[in-house]
Amino acid sequence: MTKALEGIRVVDLTVWFQGPVAAQYLADFGADVIKVERPQGGDQGRGVRSIKSLEVGDWNQYFLVINRNKKSMAIDLKKPEGQEILYRLVEKSDVFLSNLAPEMLGGWNLSYEKLSAINPRLVYATNTGYGRFGGVSKPSFDMTVQALTGAMARLGEPGQPPIYMGMGSGDAFGGIMSAFGIMLALYQRNRTGKGQFLDASLYGAQLYLVAPYLQSYLAGHKANALQQSRKQVENPLWNLYPTLGKWVFLCEQNENGRFAAICKALAADAMAQDTRFADPTGRKLHNVALIEAIEVQTLRGGHEELMAACKAEGIIASPVNNLADVIRDEQAWQNGYFLKTYCEEVKREVEVRGMPVTLSRTPGDVHCLGPQLGQDTELLMMDLLSYEWEEIEALKAKGAIP
Repeated sequence: MTKALEGIRVVDLTVWFQGPVAAQYLADFGADVIKVERPQGGDQGRGVRSIKSLEVGDWNQYFLVINRNKKSMAIDLKKPEGQEILYRLVEKSDVFLSNLAPEMLGGWNLSYEKLSAINPRLVYATNTGYGRFGGVSKPSFDMTVQALTGAMARLGEPGQPPIYMGMGSGDAFGGIMSAFGIMLALYQRNRTGKGQFLDASLYGAQLYLVAPYLQSYLAGHKANALQQSRKQVENPLWNLYPTLGKWVFLCEQNENGRFAAICKALAADAMAQDTRFADPTGRKLHNVALIEAIEVQTLRGGHEELMAACKAEGIIASPVNNLADVIRDEQAWQNGYFLKTYCEEVKREVEVRGMPVTLSRTPGDVHCLGPQLGQDTELLMMDLLSYEWEEIEALKAKGAIP
């Protein structure tokens, strides 16, 4: 089956998460992604087999999933001979992607100016921590950047510690922004014949992640910068409530009809008759009392009972699931958000996250998990770059390739 990005070749000089996952999005939809790694150890992500010293499964899910559908070349880019191999690869590629420091790329003679001179049609993409302008150039992690964006300070109950959204969510979003930027540049390249430089920083991507609250603050809602107590939200019908099991989020407008439906679902006749809550203004004015009244009702049973009552009244609500609940969700499997694929490392099928986007004629897929370090080096050099075997042997002798 034809793939959406078939015919696009990407040189993937990335490490850890944001950069590799950006290339993974492209590889999932058919781009020929060649991951270039240092011969000694490769991408540091190859060593991540645990989280906080706790082993995660019996296979390296961290590296193998975000580098799926890729090939691997091992090249020592500190050596001029290694740089020459990369130049030849760039000649035959559409995209160069890296999340290494621009200073490091420059030191290896891999700047935009150098590579675009070799291939003027090249899309040269970088993932910096904080953007190319403004003078900030320091190590960046998902946590440190989330801390800067205002998101952490906004989440959680007032007086409680800020909340890190966790799980590399900002990195994954940064990867999407990078892939999006690459697609824009490729579209322009195909119209004009000219490549260009782009940068998708972790900071810029995460500012977009918090866009609804950030934009509200920019427009004048200054209180939006602060933590908000769920016991004081303006609209009690749009709020988080506890049950005897899970928490449940109700999402309804502060309208009389929706309030009546919630009262019916909760069998809360007294609340429905309370004159303080008779109209939207009263419910907003007496929000604290109404939240307490709703909470008394939701704590009378479990979440399944509450969800059934909400469904019967057409109320928009959802239980707060944990990850164990999510992987049992048939809706996620039916839409390809989770997939099963073969893992060579453990010789069996494993479960992995799938595609966040569904295309009807050219869908993405996972045909292999992450490659072994340098497994495609010699084959690519002969078949794609037209090296003779004697030349490869000579480059091995010089340490440019393993």
